[in-house]
Amino acid sequence: DGAKVSYDDDRVLSSIRNKNIGFVFQQYYLLPRLNALDNVGLPLAYRNEPKAEIAVKAMDYLTRVEMQDRAHHKPDEMSGGQQQRVAIARALVGKPSLILADEPTGALDSSTGQDIMNLFKKVNEDEGVTVIIITHDNKIAAQCRRSLKMMDGKICE
Repeated sequence: DGAKVSYDDDRVLSSIRNKNIGFVFQQYYLLPRLNALDNVGLPLAYRNEPKAEIAVKAMDYLTRVEMQDRAHHKPDEMSGGQQQRVAIARALVGKPSLILADEPTGALDSSTGQDIMNLFKKVNEDEGVTVIIITHDNKIAAQCRRSLKMMDGKICE
């Protein structure tokens, strides 16, 4: 959206990232002391949104990834696939303009993985969110509007 990103101040850069980019890390990076609901709400808490609004929005996104029944479970009480879905909800809850997703379906069964791909397509089409997916799964890549291949750190196709 044209935001200047050459600031020296880490707080300014963190704020830009928080408002504009949703990250889905391959390792999830959920905070172990927080339950799923609070992990999903973190981007909104960093924006100082009211706690009641955070809880409603976080639950909405947990529902979108079919994790509402695990809202009060901590990461060590969830499977890898469940943690991955919580991480995806966290990336989406702040309504960023860009999602960077590293192997977002890697820990999911094929049906749930397809549900997540459908969710990414929906936010892309309905909300104009750009979704960049890094994957080794050709079936996932085939569902993307545009696919680039890399070899040795360079785009080759």
